[in-house]
Amino acid sequence: MRDVAVVSYASSTTPKDDIHNEVEMLGPVLREVMAGSGIARGDIGFVCSGSLDYLQGGPFAFVMGLDAVGAWPPIRESHVEMDAAWALYEAWVAIQTGEVDTALVYGFGKSSLGDVHEIMTLQTDPYYVAPLWPSMVDMAGLQASAATGAGALIAADDIFPITDGSAAIVLAADDVARKASKRPAWIRGIEHRIECHGLGVRDLTISESTRMAAEAARVGDGPVDVAELHAQFRHEEAILAEAIGLDGHTTINPSGGPLAANPIMSAGLMRIGEVAKRISAGEANRGVAHATSGPCLQQNMVVVLEGN
Repeated sequence: MRDVAVVSYASSTTPKDDIHNEVEMLGPVLREVMAGSGIARGDIGFVCSGSLDYLQGGPFAFVMGLDAVGAWPPIRESHVEMDAAWALYEAWVAIQTGEVDTALVYGFGKSSLGDVHEIMTLQTDPYYVAPLWPSMVDMAGLQASAATGAGALIAADDIFPITDGSAAIVLAADDVARKASKRPAWIRGIEHRIECHGLGVRDLTISESTRMAAEAARVGDGPVDVAELHAQFRHEEAILAEAIGLDGHTTINPSGGPLAANPIMSAGLMRIGEVAKRISAGEANRGVAHATSGPCLQQNMVVVLEGN
């Protein structure tokens, strides 16, 4: 396995951006992340993005984001219709093949353009769940009730805020990473797993897929100084902390997490970036980042990063 590290991270969030389109939002973030990496854009071997066409309301809307990257001369590029944390996983795999040494990963979305709770319902089972049109809050309420007791309610401050924004990360391997950063945040473990699609056939009080991903990523091999959890509702944080095996010695979501800012399709990537930022700054030596997608923590990724 090749040593791969986060060498640069940048992000931008705002409650509602009425002025800029997605390309204009992305431009400054991509310029910042590339400047922070010290790697020329022409030397980036692979570009991968994460976004959701439904947020923009048009097919293949993610192609617009490439205007901010610059796709001429032709570049090696890919896209996932997922949070950009999964784009980072694809980029990590591409680097592991040995075909490229560097990658630019980014995610973006303007959640304020429509009713997010209605839009995200389209991720659910099209036969049994989607026709009922349960919102994200409705489904999270089922989970909160199961986890904390019958009749539990989700307060307004327990729900993520609608946020427009983007995030970007530059990955590099081996000596390229050591040259690009004085203290790279090395990816020592990464894995993602998925729960059953049907909400009624799994235990909503636990996150088995997160537990399995954390075990495969070898979270338990050492102390965890900091953890960034993609908890979009307050009750999810407790479920995730237990599944990952975090204890009282771990600082959880020092950035504020998604309850402070939750740009859909880049919030998961931001969790990886926030941990990497603290490791590179010397504020932590080992950290865990978590990303999720789908209702009630359906799909989960766990990333272990270290400074040594």
